[in-house]
Amino acid sequence: MSGHLYGIGVGPGDPELLTLKAAKILGSVDVILAASSTKNDDSMALDIARPHLRPEARVVRLGFPMSRDEGTLQAAWEENARLVLAELDAGHDAAFLTLGDPLLYSTFAYLLRTLRRLDPERGVTVVPGITSFQAVAAATETVLAEGSQNLMVLPGIRDAGELRRNLDGADNAVILKAYTNFAAIREELRTLPSRPHCVFASKMGMKEQFITRSLEEAPDNPTYLSLMLLTANEPR
Repeated sequence: MSGHLYGIGVGPGDPELLTLKAAKILGSVDVILAASSTKNDDSMALDIARPHLRPEARVVRLGFPMSRDEGTLQAAWEENARLVLAELDAGHDAAFLTLGDPLLYSTFAYLLRTLRRLDPERGVTVVPGITSFQAVAAATETVLAEGSQNLMVLPGIRDAGELRRNLDGADNAVILKAYTNFAAIREELRTLPSRPHCVFASKMGMKEQFITRSLEEAPDNPTYLSLMLLTANEPR
């Protein structure tokens, strides 16, 4: 029989923030699929999931290049999708690990789209995970939205001017991956006529976790795992 693929959101960093369903599946599958850069074998998602894995579970690392070249990326998606299909064809149930949620700015989304093109009927189950911004909101008691307010989720890799135009239509916002353009983002926020309440956080749930409510205390060159909460609501 063909194996089943699970896309597992392992949350932002704390192994205790996995859902009961995710932990149960991780404790039963034959193969763990861990995405990493082609330059190294590091996988934060695998480190988070380790307490929940079977000792005999086999780890298969899938390398994804850090590139914006469409051809390079498409080739990597297809190669890795075929590796996953080979494991499933061998009858192995497999869990693909992803930080946060599998369908929000996740490598799994690209893999799933490619796999569906190659084998539309393959059995796949997506298990949602707690996002980093939910964890930061909980840790700081920041209300993300209430009443008729909206919440906008934005990638920090956008041009700062475009980001500002987006924020004009948002009551509250989350900026994920706030690292590449952080200096420009911070400057734009300083000039807003009505400055939102801000929380900056990096490496949420990890030992290097850092949280501040001051833009001035945020590092000038934040890490990849950085985000911002911008809210109209008064902080606690």
